[in-house]
Amino acid sequence: HRFRNHILSLSGEDVAKCIQCGKCSAGCPVSLEMDLQPNQVLRLIQINDRESVLRSSTIWLCASCETCSIRCPEEIEIAKIMDFLRKLAMEAKVPPGEKRVVKFDEIFLDSVRKRGRVHELELVMQYNLAVRHPFKDAHLGPMMFTRGKLNLWGKKIKEMGRIKEIFKRSRRI
Repeated sequence: HRFRNHILSLSGEDVAKCIQCGKCSAGCPVSLEMDLQPNQVLRLIQINDRESVLRSSTIWLCASCETCSIRCPEEIEIAKIMDFLRKLAMEAKVPPGEKRVVKFDEIFLDSVRKRGRVHELELVMQYNLAVRHPFKDAHLGPMMFTRGKLNLWGKKIKEMGRIKEIFKRSRRI
């Protein structure tokens, strides 16, 4: 019960309450892309299969939309558990089951860290380079630019000090 109890102590969520009804998986908008369904992740935690859970792509593909949490008749906050599972996987240096999601997250957060908001052009270009598809969205650029939907340089927010403080606090947590 070690892994299950560890999840309980970190998240405050008791996966032992899961009755395997499948409502979380049925409502998940990304479940078709996942190697394990959300209810399967909970079952693996119940039986203390730490390795299978931390190596899955599911914990990285979870959009944290909380549909699963809302649908759960036992009121288990599954999205919250997924957040802790990602953290545990990183701490244990388990290679992410979905590297592209981690790369996107890194680039996204770096953009927010620099400007206080996302610079979409930079995000798309850096991501496409990182996944070795540099021209994947190039055909959309001219159309978006002529419609005023694409900012070439990116804008900074005025309160950058607040953003820096948020990132500093999150590192401590």
